Amino acid sequence: MAKVLILSGAGISAESGISTFRDSGGLWDEYDVNVVCNYDSMQKHEELTIEFYDKRRAELESKEPNYAHKVIAALKKRYGKDIAVITQNVDNLFEKAGLNSDEVIHLHGFMTQLRCQDSYCEKIFDVGYASQKEFNGGRCTSCGSKPRPNIVFFGEAAPMYEELSRHIQDCELLVVIGTSGNVIGVNTMAQFATRSILNNYEPSIAINDAYFSKVIYKKATQAVDEIAQEIESFLDLR
Repeated sequence: MAKVLILSGAGISAESGISTFRDSGGLWDEYDVNVVCNYDSMQKHEELTIEFYDKRRAELESKEPNYAHKVIAALKKRYGKDIAVITQNVDNLFEKAGLNSDEVIHLHGFMTQLRCQDSYCEKIFDVGYASQKEFNGGRCTSCGSKPRPNIVFFGEAAPMYEELSRHIQDCELLVVIGTSGNVIGVNTMAQFATRSILNNYEPSIAINDAYFSKVIYKKATQAVDEIAQEIESFLDLR
């Protein structure tokens, strides 16, 4: 397991123009998240749900990684398995910054993928920015069943959390960037690590920054050089 764990949330991608459901404006004002992001959305509101994720997927095509994505990608390339890059985000900005798909752990799924809904198949397809209907007529190429966005909906199990848990056990330096702490309990995570760094644009009521060794309240692009220096010093001295 990696000795440095970098966990990122929506804050790192916000600077690239990707908003979250907590923000107002854009797609999040056009759709009710309880309708299109819930565990039963594909059963109760299939067309609307597919339409929403098709729009989100298409939106990604024009988005570019920002400086924070690029610095973290460069660190991962330099130190390899000593760093785990784990994100709550479903965008592909770390991949656009140069990381391979197996170098990023997406806890909540990956927007540019579809997954077969048949529990005996569950084949995953990389569709890029295409709509679900454009992919093989909206059918799985293996079994003919309907696919779905490869996203963890509200109320569904998140299988990659097991991977996160394994990394936490061995983590010596935890770096948290751009997350509110409402979904993942980073307070507890910080207590597992020997050293921890928190970077958010502003304080969050869900995070007790007293648990962190270092706290940086700045935009991710403004804080990432300082974070990179901390990581480099930590790994080079080991």
